[in-house]
Parts: sequence; structure tokens; C-alpha cells
Amino acid sequence: MFGEVGESMTGEYSHTLDSKGRLSVPARMREDLGGSFFVTLSMDKCLSAFSAENWQVFSEKVNAMPYVKQRKMRPFFAYAAKCDVDAQGRILLPQNLREYAGLKKNVAVIGCNDHAEFWDEAAWKGIRESEMTPENLGAVMEELEF
Repeated sequence: MFGEVGESMTGEYSHTLDSKGRLSVPARMREDLGGSFFVTLSMDKCLSAFSAENWQVFSEKVNAMPYVKQRKMRPFFAYAAKCDVDAQGRILLPQNLREYAGLKKNVAVIGCNDHAEFWDEAAWKGIRESEMTPENLGAVMEELEF
């Protein structure tokens, strides 16, 4: 989405938010995201997590835009949180981000190329069921001329 730094993040994992809003990040994702990474809004009703390196690529792309366009990106920065992984492999997701994505308990952690996504598990199930059909995958491959 914003750059091609580092390896592609892949996979689908199911995790649970604890009562304090902490989310365990899968070990494989922690390797790709690093010990500190940025979580922000997404165009979908989920959160996007970027390694510090990929966040820099995103920021530089926004900085290269004319100011009028930069202003349109304001929510991505206003709601961004730098998350540090604790000794148990968890991050604390701020309340405003959890509310935006509707994260209450069960969270699907999805690899999405240069970033990870955190979805409410029920919402992700609906997306997965509609996107992960042979017909849809074929149509997407054709549309993208892949």
C-alpha cells in the first residue's frame, strides 16, 4: 500500500484483547513489525500496523504531497499510536483505536503485504467469506491483469 520495505507480512491469526486493551501479536508478525511499531486507522473498519521503517515510507509519501492533500491524511496521523511490544509479546491498543475498529474481545490479525491489520474477528469472518471464493479471487486476478 505505501512501500516495499522489508518482507511481506502474511498469515491469519486469532487473538484476544485482555481487559486492559492489550493484544498479543503473533511472533511472526513481531519479527516483521519490530519491537516498536505504528498502529493507525485503515480505510476499512480495522486498524493498520506498520513497522517503523514502513511508517517512515508512508510519512515520506505524505510529505511529498501538496499541503491540501496532506491535510486529507490528517486522521491517519492524529490517531496513530506508537506501540511497544512488552516482554509477553503484547501491545496496548489505545481506546480510540479499539473503538474505531470495533475491537472488543476476539481479534483477527491479518498479514497484508507491507503492514498487518487488526480486525474484529466477526467482521473479518464476513470479509473472508466474501473475498475468499474462487470466483472473487479469479475476478480480482483478471481485474489486476495478474
